Amino acid sequence: MPHTPASQPSHDQLATKAQAWSALFSEPMSDLVKRYTSSVFFDKRLWQADIAGSLAHAEMLAAQGIIGAQDLADIQRGMAQITQEIESGQFEWKLDLEDVHLNVEARLTQLVGDAGKRLHTGRSRNDQVATDVRLWLRGEIDLIAGLLSELQLALVEVAERNVEVILPGFTHLQVAQPVSFAHHLLAYVEMFRRDAERMLDARKRVNLLPLGSAALAGTTYPLDRERVARTLAMDGVCQNSLDGVSDRDFAIEFTAAASLCMVHVSRLSEELILWMSQNFGFIRIADRFTTGSSIMPQKKNPDVPELARGKTGRVVGHLMGLITLMKGQPLAYNKDNQEDKEPLFDTVDTLKDTLRIFAEMIGGQVNPATGAKEGGISVNAEAMRAAAQKGYATATDLADYLVKKGLPFRDAHETVAHAVKAAQSHGVDLSELPLAVLQGFHPAIEKDVFDCLSLEGSLNARNTLGGTAPAQVRTQLARHRARLAA
Repeated sequence: MPHTPASQPSHDQLATKAQAWSALFSEPMSDLVKRYTSSVFFDKRLWQADIAGSLAHAEMLAAQGIIGAQDLADIQRGMAQITQEIESGQFEWKLDLEDVHLNVEARLTQLVGDAGKRLHTGRSRNDQVATDVRLWLRGEIDLIAGLLSELQLALVEVAERNVEVILPGFTHLQVAQPVSFAHHLLAYVEMFRRDAERMLDARKRVNLLPLGSAALAGTTYPLDRERVARTLAMDGVCQNSLDGVSDRDFAIEFTAAASLCMVHVSRLSEELILWMSQNFGFIRIADRFTTGSSIMPQKKNPDVPELARGKTGRVVGHLMGLITLMKGQPLAYNKDNQEDKEPLFDTVDTLKDTLRIFAEMIGGQVNPATGAKEGGISVNAEAMRAAAQKGYATATDLADYLVKKGLPFRDAHETVAHAVKAAQSHGVDLSELPLAVLQGFHPAIEKDVFDCLSLEGSLNARNTLGGTAPAQVRTQLARHRARLAA
Protein backbone atom coordinates (compact mmCIF):
# COMPACT_ATOMS: atom_id res chain seq x y z
CA MET A 1 0.00 0.00 0.00
CA PRO A 2 1.15 3.61 -0.52
CA HIS A 3 3.14 5.30 2.24
CA THR A 4 0.91 7.06 4.79
CA PRO A 5 1.86 10.71 5.39
CA ALA A 6 3.03 11.38 8.93
CA SER A 7 0.21 13.84 9.44
CA GLN A 8 -2.44 11.24 8.73
CA PRO A 9 -3.52 8.34 10.98
CA SER A 10 -2.69 4.85 9.79
CA HIS A 11 -5.37 2.30 8.93
CA ASP A 12 -4.41 0.39 12.08
CA GLN A 13 -4.75 3.55 14.17
CA LEU A 14 -8.20 4.12 12.75
CA ALA A 15 -9.11 0.53 13.51
CA THR A 16 -7.76 0.90 17.06
CA LYS A 17 -10.07 3.84 17.52
CA ALA A 18 -12.65 1.26 16.49
CA GLN A 19 -15.99 2.81 15.77
CA ALA A 20 -16.79 6.25 14.40
CA TRP A 21 -18.97 6.78 17.46
CA SER A 22 -16.49 5.62 20.13
CA ALA A 23 -15.76 8.98 21.82
CA LEU A 24 -18.89 8.70 23.97
CA PHE A 25 -18.01 5.29 25.39
CA SER A 26 -15.85 4.51 28.39
CA GLU A 27 -14.79 1.00 27.38
CA PRO A 28 -14.13 -0.68 24.07
CA MET A 29 -16.52 -3.12 22.47
CA SER A 30 -15.80 -6.73 23.40
CA ASP A 31 -14.33 -8.97 20.73
CA LEU A 32 -17.39 -11.21 20.95
CA VAL A 33 -19.72 -8.28 20.26
CA LYS A 34 -17.48 -7.13 17.41
CA ARG A 35 -17.81 -10.48 15.71
CA TYR A 36 -21.53 -10.70 16.45
CA THR A 37 -22.39 -7.24 15.13
CA SER A 38 -19.93 -6.94 12.26
CA SER A 39 -21.24 -7.23 8.73
CA VAL A 40 -18.13 -6.37 6.73
CA PHE A 41 -17.39 -9.88 5.56
CA PHE A 42 -20.72 -10.16 3.77
CA ASP A 43 -21.66 -6.56 3.00
CA LYS A 44 -18.31 -5.76 1.39
CA ARG A 45 -19.91 -6.83 -1.89
CA LEU A 46 -21.66 -3.43 -1.73
CA TRP A 47 -18.37 -1.55 -2.15
CA GLN A 48 -19.03 -0.37 -5.72
CA ALA A 49 -22.45 0.96 -4.77
CA ASP A 50 -20.98 2.54 -1.64
CA ILE A 51 -18.30 4.37 -3.61
CA ALA A 52 -20.75 5.43 -6.35
CA GLY A 53 -23.15 6.82 -3.75
CA SER A 54 -20.36 8.60 -1.91
CA LEU A 55 -19.02 10.23 -5.06
CA ALA A 56 -22.49 11.45 -6.04
CA HIS A 57 -23.00 12.77 -2.51
CA ALA A 58 -19.61 14.54 -2.52
CA GLU A 59 -20.29 16.14 -5.90
CA MET A 60 -23.59 17.47 -4.59
CA LEU A 61 -21.98 18.77 -1.37
CA ALA A 62 -19.46 20.69 -3.44
CA ALA A 63 -22.14 22.06 -5.79
CA GLN A 64 -24.10 23.26 -2.76
CA GLY A 65 -21.02 24.93 -1.24
CA ILE A 66 -21.03 22.58 1.76
CA ILE A 67 -17.52 21.31 1.01
CA GLY A 68 -14.82 22.93 -1.10
CA ALA A 69 -13.67 22.08 -4.60
CA GLN A 70 -10.35 20.75 -3.27
CA ASP A 71 -12.17 18.46 -0.84
CA LEU A 72 -14.17 17.06 -3.76
CA ALA A 73 -11.02 16.52 -5.82
CA ASP A 74 -9.32 14.78 -2.89
CA ILE A 75 -12.34 12.55 -2.30
CA GLN A 76 -12.46 11.60 -5.98
CA ARG A 77 -8.74 10.85 -6.00
CA GLY A 78 -8.97 8.76 -2.84
CA MET A 79 -11.97 6.80 -4.08
CA ALA A 80 -10.16 6.03 -7.33
CA GLN A 81 -7.27 4.55 -5.36
CA ILE A 82 -9.62 2.57 -3.09
CA THR A 83 -11.36 1.18 -6.17
CA GLN A 84 -8.01 0.05 -7.57
CA GLU A 85 -7.02 -1.53 -4.25
CA ILE A 86 -10.27 -3.46 -3.91
CA GLU A 87 -10.22 -4.65 -7.50
CA SER A 88 -6.62 -5.83 -7.17
CA GLY A 89 -7.27 -7.58 -3.85
CA GLN A 90 -4.91 -5.28 -1.91
CA PHE A 91 -7.58 -3.63 0.24
CA GLU A 92 -7.53 -4.78 3.85
CA TRP A 93 -11.00 -5.26 5.28
CA LYS A 94 -11.05 -4.59 9.04
CA LEU A 95 -13.43 -6.38 11.40
CA ASP A 96 -13.02 -3.51 13.90
CA LEU A 97 -14.54 -1.14 11.36
CA GLU A 98 -17.78 -3.13 11.34
CA ASP A 99 -19.01 -2.72 7.78
CA VAL A 100 -18.19 -1.76 4.22
CA HIS A 101 -19.04 1.89 4.86
CA LEU A 102 -16.62 2.50 7.71
CA ASN A 103 -13.89 0.48 6.03
CA VAL A 104 -14.08 2.62 2.91
CA GLU A 105 -14.36 5.84 4.91
CA ALA A 106 -11.40 4.95 7.13
CA ARG A 107 -9.19 4.20 4.15
CA LEU A 108 -10.34 7.40 2.44
CA THR A 109 -9.46 9.46 5.52
CA GLN A 110 -6.09 7.77 5.68
CA LEU A 111 -5.45 8.71 2.06
CA VAL A 112 -6.84 12.27 1.90
CA GLY A 113 -7.18 13.45 5.49
CA ASP A 114 -9.90 15.91 6.48
CA ALA A 115 -11.64 15.71 3.11
CA GLY A 116 -12.46 12.10 3.93
CA LYS A 117 -13.96 13.17 7.24
CA ARG A 118 -16.12 15.79 5.52
CA LEU A 119 -17.66 13.24 3.17
CA HIS A 120 -20.16 12.08 5.80
CA THR A 121 -21.66 15.57 6.12
CA GLY A 122 -25.43 15.46 5.70
CA ARG A 123 -25.79 11.71 5.75
CA SER A 124 -25.85 8.75 8.16
CA ARG A 125 -24.97 5.13 7.77
CA ASN A 126 -28.72 4.57 7.98
CA ASP A 127 -29.48 6.28 4.67
CA GLN A 128 -26.10 5.27 3.26
CA VAL A 129 -26.71 1.53 3.60
CA ALA A 130 -30.26 1.85 2.30
CA THR A 131 -28.87 3.62 -0.77
CA ASP A 132 -26.10 1.08 -1.28
CA VAL A 133 -28.45 -1.89 -1.15
CA ARG A 134 -30.85 -0.25 -3.60
CA LEU A 135 -28.06 0.59 -6.06
CA TRP A 136 -26.63 -2.93 -5.84
CA LEU A 137 -30.02 -4.61 -6.17
CA ARG A 138 -30.94 -2.45 -9.16
CA GLY A 139 -27.93 -3.81 -11.03
CA GLU A 140 -28.71 -7.38 -10.01
CA ILE A 141 -32.31 -7.04 -11.20
CA ASP A 142 -31.04 -5.92 -14.61
CA LEU A 143 -28.79 -9.01 -14.76
CA ILE A 144 -31.65 -11.29 -13.70
CA ALA A 145 -33.98 -9.83 -16.32
CA GLY A 146 -31.36 -10.65 -18.94
CA LEU A 147 -30.97 -14.19 -17.62
CA LEU A 148 -34.72 -14.68 -17.74
CA SER A 149 -34.67 -13.64 -21.40
CA GLU A 150 -31.92 -16.18 -22.09
CA LEU A 151 -33.93 -18.95 -20.42
CA GLN A 152 -37.06 -18.02 -22.37
CA LEU A 153 -35.06 -18.03 -25.59
CA ALA A 154 -33.65 -21.49 -24.80
CA LEU A 155 -37.18 -22.81 -24.30
CA VAL A 156 -38.36 -21.16 -27.50
CA GLU A 157 -35.53 -22.76 -29.47
CA VAL A 158 -36.41 -26.24 -28.21
CA ALA A 159 -40.10 -25.57 -28.85
CA GLU A 160 -39.44 -24.50 -32.45
CA ARG A 161 -37.92 -27.93 -33.15
CA ASN A 162 -40.83 -29.80 -31.59
CA VAL A 163 -44.06 -28.15 -32.73
CA GLU A 164 -45.39 -31.38 -34.27
CA VAL A 165 -44.20 -33.62 -31.41
CA ILE A 166 -47.17 -34.89 -29.43
CA LEU A 167 -46.97 -35.09 -25.65
CA PRO A 168 -49.65 -36.46 -23.35
CA GLY A 169 -51.04 -33.55 -21.39
CA PHE A 170 -51.75 -34.46 -17.77
CA THR A 171 -54.16 -33.47 -15.06
CA HIS A 172 -53.72 -35.15 -11.69
CA LEU A 173 -50.73 -36.84 -13.41
CA GLN A 174 -53.26 -38.83 -15.44
CA VAL A 175 -53.25 -38.68 -19.25
CA ALA A 176 -55.81 -36.04 -20.16
CA GLN A 177 -55.49 -34.67 -23.70
CA PRO A 178 -52.70 -34.61 -26.29
CA VAL A 179 -50.72 -31.40 -26.62
CA SER A 180 -47.84 -30.20 -28.71
CA PHE A 181 -44.57 -30.52 -26.79
CA ALA A 182 -43.78 -27.00 -27.98
CA HIS A 183 -47.06 -25.78 -26.51
CA HIS A 184 -46.11 -27.32 -23.18
CA LEU A 185 -42.72 -25.59 -23.17
CA LEU A 186 -44.30 -22.26 -24.08
CA ALA A 187 -46.33 -22.45 -20.87
CA TYR A 188 -43.03 -21.99 -19.03
CA VAL A 189 -42.03 -19.19 -21.38
CA GLU A 190 -45.17 -17.37 -20.27
CA MET A 191 -44.29 -17.96 -16.61
CA PHE A 192 -40.76 -16.64 -17.00
CA ARG A 193 -42.06 -13.68 -19.03
CA ARG A 194 -44.25 -12.71 -16.09
CA ASP A 195 -41.29 -13.20 -13.75
CA ALA A 196 -39.25 -10.75 -15.83
CA GLU A 197 -42.12 -8.25 -15.79
CA ARG A 198 -42.37 -8.56 -12.00
CA MET A 199 -38.64 -7.96 -11.64
CA LEU A 200 -38.72 -4.84 -13.79
CA ASP A 201 -41.81 -3.56 -12.00
CA ALA A 202 -40.14 -4.07 -8.62
CA ARG A 203 -37.10 -2.21 -9.97
CA LYS A 204 -39.18 0.98 -10.10
CA ARG A 205 -39.57 0.88 -6.33
CA VAL A 206 -35.97 -0.21 -5.76
CA ASN A 207 -34.63 2.69 -7.81
CA LEU A 208 -35.48 5.49 -5.36
CA LEU A 209 -32.92 7.45 -3.34
CA PRO A 210 -32.95 7.41 0.49
CA LEU A 211 -29.68 9.38 0.74
CA GLY A 212 -30.27 12.69 2.48
CA SER A 213 -32.74 11.19 4.92
CA ALA A 214 -29.74 11.10 7.27
CA ALA A 215 -30.31 9.21 10.52
CA LEU A 216 -34.10 9.51 10.44
CA ALA A 217 -35.24 13.16 10.35
CA GLY A 218 -33.43 14.69 7.40
CA THR A 219 -30.57 17.15 7.82
CA THR A 220 -29.91 20.81 8.48
CA TYR A 221 -27.60 21.10 5.46
CA PRO A 222 -29.03 22.45 2.17
CA LEU A 223 -28.79 19.18 0.26
CA ASP A 224 -29.97 18.77 -3.32
CA ARG A 225 -31.25 15.21 -3.13
CA GLU A 226 -32.75 15.31 -6.61
CA ARG A 227 -29.29 16.09 -8.03
CA VAL A 228 -27.86 12.99 -6.34
CA ALA A 229 -30.74 10.90 -7.70
CA ARG A 230 -30.04 12.15 -11.23
CA THR A 231 -26.34 11.47 -10.89
CA LEU A 232 -27.07 7.89 -9.82
CA ALA A 233 -29.73 7.43 -12.54
CA MET A 234 -32.40 6.87 -9.93
CA ASP A 235 -36.06 7.54 -10.64
CA GLY A 236 -36.66 9.83 -7.68
CA VAL A 237 -36.11 10.28 -3.96
CA CYS A 238 -37.76 8.73 -0.93
CA GLN A 239 -40.24 11.37 0.22
CA ASN A 240 -40.24 10.65 3.94
CA SER A 241 -36.98 10.48 5.86
CA LEU A 242 -38.28 8.00 8.43
CA ASP A 243 -39.48 5.68 5.70
CA GLY A 244 -36.35 6.26 3.64
CA VAL A 245 -34.01 4.78 6.25
CA SER A 246 -36.25 2.00 7.52
CA ASP A 247 -38.07 0.75 4.42
CA ARG A 248 -37.13 -2.74 3.29
CA ASP A 249 -40.27 -3.33 1.24
CA PHE A 250 -38.14 -3.24 -1.88
CA ALA A 251 -36.01 -6.16 -0.65
CA ILE A 252 -39.08 -8.16 0.37
CA GLU A 253 -40.81 -7.44 -2.94
CA PHE A 254 -37.76 -8.55 -4.89
CA THR A 255 -37.44 -11.73 -2.82
CA ALA A 256 -41.13 -12.46 -3.35
CA ALA A 257 -40.65 -12.12 -7.11
CA ALA A 258 -37.54 -14.30 -6.90
CA SER A 259 -39.46 -16.90 -4.89
CA LEU A 260 -42.20 -17.09 -7.49
CA CYS A 261 -39.60 -17.39 -10.24
CA MET A 262 -37.94 -20.26 -8.35
CA VAL A 263 -41.34 -21.92 -7.94
CA HIS A 264 -41.66 -21.87 -11.72
CA VAL A 265 -38.17 -23.33 -12.03
CA SER A 266 -39.15 -25.99 -9.51
CA ARG A 267 -42.26 -26.98 -11.48
CA LEU A 268 -40.18 -27.28 -14.64
CA SER A 269 -37.59 -29.26 -12.67
CA GLU A 270 -40.22 -31.73 -11.48
CA GLU A 271 -41.34 -32.36 -15.04
CA LEU A 272 -37.79 -32.77 -16.32
CA ILE A 273 -37.14 -35.29 -13.55
CA LEU A 274 -40.27 -37.26 -14.42
CA TRP A 275 -39.68 -37.08 -18.16
CA MET A 276 -36.10 -38.30 -17.78
CA SER A 277 -37.05 -41.32 -15.67
CA GLN A 278 -37.17 -44.75 -17.31
CA ASN A 279 -40.91 -44.99 -16.72
CA PHE A 280 -41.42 -41.97 -18.97
CA GLY A 281 -38.31 -41.78 -21.14
CA PHE A 282 -39.54 -38.62 -22.86
CA ILE A 283 -36.25 -36.71 -22.78
CA ARG A 284 -32.55 -37.06 -22.23
CA ILE A 285 -30.53 -34.43 -20.39
CA ALA A 286 -26.92 -33.93 -21.51
CA ASP A 287 -24.45 -35.87 -19.40
CA ARG A 288 -22.69 -32.76 -18.10
CA PHE A 289 -25.85 -31.88 -16.15
CA THR A 290 -26.23 -35.31 -14.56
CA THR A 291 -24.28 -37.45 -12.10
CA GLY A 292 -23.82 -41.14 -11.49
CA SER A 293 -24.34 -43.37 -8.51
CA SER A 294 -21.56 -44.49 -6.19
CA ILE A 295 -23.02 -48.01 -6.14
CA MET A 296 -25.31 -48.41 -9.17
CA PRO A 297 -23.32 -48.04 -12.40
CA GLN A 298 -26.39 -47.80 -14.64
CA LYS A 299 -27.68 -44.59 -13.06
CA LYS A 300 -27.80 -41.09 -14.54
CA ASN A 301 -29.31 -38.79 -11.96
CA PRO A 302 -30.92 -35.41 -12.81
CA ASP A 303 -29.05 -33.59 -10.07
CA VAL A 304 -29.40 -30.08 -11.52
CA PRO A 305 -33.21 -30.01 -11.61
CA GLU A 306 -33.38 -31.88 -8.29
CA LEU A 307 -31.11 -29.34 -6.61
CA ALA A 308 -33.00 -26.43 -8.17
CA ARG A 309 -36.20 -27.90 -6.78
CA GLY A 310 -34.53 -27.97 -3.35
CA LYS A 311 -33.07 -24.47 -3.64
CA THR A 312 -36.59 -23.15 -4.20
CA GLY A 313 -37.30 -23.88 -0.54
CA ARG A 314 -34.17 -21.96 0.38
CA VAL A 315 -35.29 -18.83 -1.50
CA VAL A 316 -38.86 -19.03 -0.18
CA GLY A 317 -37.34 -19.38 3.30
CA HIS A 318 -35.43 -16.13 2.76
CA LEU A 319 -38.71 -14.42 1.90
CA MET A 320 -40.26 -15.64 5.13
CA GLY A 321 -37.16 -14.53 7.02
CA LEU A 322 -37.29 -11.00 5.62
CA ILE A 323 -40.99 -10.62 6.33
CA THR A 324 -40.46 -11.84 9.88
CA LEU A 325 -37.47 -9.52 10.26
CA MET A 326 -39.60 -6.47 9.55
CA LYS A 327 -42.86 -7.37 11.23
CA GLY A 328 -42.07 -6.08 14.72
CA GLN A 329 -39.80 -3.14 14.02
CA PRO A 330 -40.80 0.35 15.12
CA LEU A 331 -39.63 3.31 13.08
CA ALA A 332 -36.96 4.14 12.16
CA TYR A 333 -33.71 2.21 11.61
CA ASN A 334 -32.91 -0.71 13.89
CA LYS A 335 -29.90 -3.00 13.99
CA ASP A 336 -32.24 -5.84 13.03
CA ASN A 337 -31.97 -4.54 9.48
CA GLN A 338 -28.40 -5.76 9.24
CA GLU A 339 -30.02 -9.18 8.88
CA ASP A 340 -31.63 -8.20 5.58
CA LYS A 341 -28.44 -8.57 3.57
CA GLU A 342 -27.44 -12.22 3.81
CA PRO A 343 -30.87 -13.56 2.77
CA LEU A 344 -31.11 -10.94 0.02
CA PHE A 345 -27.60 -11.66 -1.24
CA ASP A 346 -28.16 -15.41 -1.19
CA THR A 347 -31.49 -15.04 -2.99
CA VAL A 348 -29.81 -13.08 -5.77
CA ASP A 349 -26.92 -15.53 -6.04
CA THR A 350 -29.16 -18.59 -6.02
CA LEU A 351 -31.56 -17.20 -8.62
CA LYS A 352 -28.80 -16.04 -10.96
CA ASP A 353 -26.94 -19.35 -10.78
CA THR A 354 -30.14 -21.32 -11.33
CA LEU A 355 -31.24 -19.29 -14.35
CA ARG A 356 -27.80 -19.53 -15.94
CA ILE A 357 -27.54 -23.28 -15.60
CA PHE A 358 -31.12 -23.91 -16.75
CA ALA A 359 -30.66 -21.81 -19.88
CA GLU A 360 -27.64 -23.91 -20.82
CA MET A 361 -29.15 -27.21 -19.71
CA ILE A 362 -32.24 -26.67 -21.85
CA GLY A 363 -30.76 -24.88 -24.83
CA GLY A 364 -27.27 -26.35 -24.94
CA GLN A 365 -24.08 -24.42 -25.51
CA VAL A 366 -22.37 -23.13 -28.63
CA ASN A 367 -19.50 -25.23 -29.98
CA PRO A 368 -16.74 -22.71 -30.78
CA ALA A 369 -15.51 -24.87 -33.65
CA THR A 370 -18.83 -25.23 -35.46
CA GLY A 371 -20.87 -22.30 -34.12
CA ALA A 372 -23.76 -24.72 -33.53
CA LYS A 373 -25.52 -25.36 -30.25
CA GLU A 374 -24.90 -28.78 -28.79
CA GLY A 375 -26.26 -30.70 -25.84
CA GLY A 376 -29.21 -29.52 -23.87
CA ILE A 377 -32.42 -31.53 -23.91
CA SER A 378 -32.90 -34.36 -26.42
CA VAL A 379 -36.52 -35.31 -27.13
CA ASN A 380 -37.83 -38.87 -27.56
CA ALA A 381 -40.89 -38.15 -29.73
CA GLU A 382 -41.79 -41.84 -30.10
CA ALA A 383 -42.01 -42.35 -26.33
CA MET A 384 -44.19 -39.27 -25.94
CA ARG A 385 -46.53 -40.42 -28.69
CA ALA A 386 -46.81 -43.92 -27.28
CA ALA A 387 -47.68 -42.50 -23.86
CA ALA A 388 -50.35 -40.25 -25.37
CA GLN A 389 -51.98 -43.28 -26.98
CA LYS A 390 -52.19 -45.19 -23.72
CA GLY A 391 -54.54 -42.98 -21.80
CA TYR A 392 -57.53 -42.44 -24.14
CA ALA A 393 -56.33 -38.88 -24.63
CA THR A 394 -58.85 -38.20 -27.43
CA ALA A 395 -61.94 -39.10 -25.37
CA THR A 396 -62.88 -35.44 -25.04
CA ASP A 397 -62.61 -35.10 -28.82
CA LEU A 398 -65.21 -37.86 -29.22
CA ALA A 399 -67.50 -36.05 -26.80
CA ASP A 400 -67.04 -32.80 -28.76
CA TYR A 401 -67.79 -34.71 -31.97
CA LEU A 402 -71.10 -35.91 -30.53
CA VAL A 403 -71.98 -32.41 -29.31
CA LYS A 404 -71.50 -31.14 -32.83
CA LYS A 405 -73.92 -33.87 -33.91
CA GLY A 406 -76.54 -32.41 -31.60
CA LEU A 407 -76.09 -34.19 -28.24
CA PRO A 408 -76.01 -32.18 -25.01
CA PHE A 409 -72.47 -32.26 -23.61
CA ARG A 410 -73.43 -34.18 -20.47
CA ASP A 411 -75.07 -36.92 -22.56
CA ALA A 412 -72.06 -37.00 -24.86
CA HIS A 413 -69.78 -37.29 -21.83
CA GLU A 414 -71.66 -40.32 -20.55
CA THR A 415 -71.74 -41.96 -23.99
CA VAL A 416 -67.97 -41.60 -24.37
CA ALA A 417 -67.40 -43.02 -20.90
CA HIS A 418 -69.13 -46.21 -22.04
CA ALA A 419 -66.99 -46.26 -25.17
CA VAL A 420 -63.80 -45.89 -23.12
CA LYS A 421 -64.91 -48.70 -20.84
CA ALA A 422 -65.41 -50.95 -23.87
CA ALA A 423 -62.00 -50.01 -25.29
CA GLN A 424 -60.39 -50.78 -21.93
CA SER A 425 -62.00 -54.19 -21.81
CA HIS A 426 -60.61 -55.00 -25.26
CA GLY A 427 -57.19 -53.46 -24.52
CA VAL A 428 -57.35 -51.05 -27.45
CA ASP A 429 -57.45 -47.31 -28.03
CA LEU A 430 -60.70 -45.55 -28.96
CA SER A 431 -59.37 -45.04 -32.46
CA GLU A 432 -58.91 -48.82 -32.76
CA LEU A 433 -62.55 -49.67 -32.06
CA PRO A 434 -64.44 -50.69 -35.22
CA LEU A 435 -66.90 -48.16 -36.60
CA ALA A 436 -69.77 -50.56 -35.96
CA VAL A 437 -68.86 -50.79 -32.29
CA LEU A 438 -68.66 -47.01 -31.98
CA GLN A 439 -72.02 -46.63 -33.71
CA GLY A 440 -73.47 -48.95 -31.10
CA PHE A 441 -72.89 -46.21 -28.55
CA HIS A 442 -74.64 -43.63 -30.73
CA PRO A 443 -76.02 -43.83 -34.28
CA ALA A 444 -74.81 -40.30 -35.14
CA ILE A 445 -71.22 -41.53 -35.25
CA GLU A 446 -69.93 -41.77 -38.79
CA LYS A 447 -66.66 -42.65 -40.52
CA ASP A 448 -65.29 -39.14 -40.06
CA VAL A 449 -65.07 -39.85 -36.33
CA PHE A 450 -61.61 -41.33 -36.83
CA ASP A 451 -60.28 -37.95 -37.90
CA CYS A 452 -61.05 -36.52 -34.49
CA LEU A 453 -59.85 -39.64 -32.66
CA SER A 454 -56.32 -39.35 -34.06
CA LEU A 455 -53.71 -37.50 -32.01
CA GLU A 456 -52.99 -35.11 -34.88
CA GLY A 457 -56.70 -34.47 -35.36
CA SER A 458 -57.06 -33.67 -31.68
CA LEU A 459 -54.24 -31.13 -31.83
CA ASN A 460 -55.38 -29.48 -35.06
CA ALA A 461 -58.94 -29.16 -33.77
CA ARG A 462 -57.79 -26.85 -30.95
CA ASN A 463 -57.05 -23.99 -33.29
CA THR A 464 -58.15 -21.13 -31.06
CA LEU A 465 -56.06 -18.40 -29.47
CA GLY A 466 -53.91 -20.01 -26.81
CA GLY A 467 -54.67 -23.51 -28.03
CA THR A 468 -52.28 -26.35 -28.78
CA ALA A 469 -52.88 -26.59 -32.54
CA PRO A 470 -49.55 -26.36 -34.36
CA ALA A 471 -50.76 -23.30 -36.28
CA GLN A 472 -51.46 -21.52 -32.99
CA VAL A 473 -48.16 -22.67 -31.50
CA ARG A 474 -46.23 -21.24 -34.44
CA THR A 475 -48.03 -17.94 -34.03
CA GLN A 476 -47.05 -17.87 -30.37
CA LEU A 477 -43.45 -18.77 -31.20
CA ALA A 478 -43.27 -15.86 -33.63
CA ARG A 479 -44.68 -13.55 -30.96
CA HIS A 480 -42.11 -14.65 -28.38
CA ARG A 481 -39.26 -14.40 -30.92
CA ALA A 482 -40.22 -10.82 -31.73
CA ARG A 483 -40.65 -9.91 -28.06
CA LEU A 484 -37.30 -11.39 -27.00
CA ALA A 485 -35.51 -9.71 -29.91
CA ALA A 486 -36.85 -6.27 -28.99
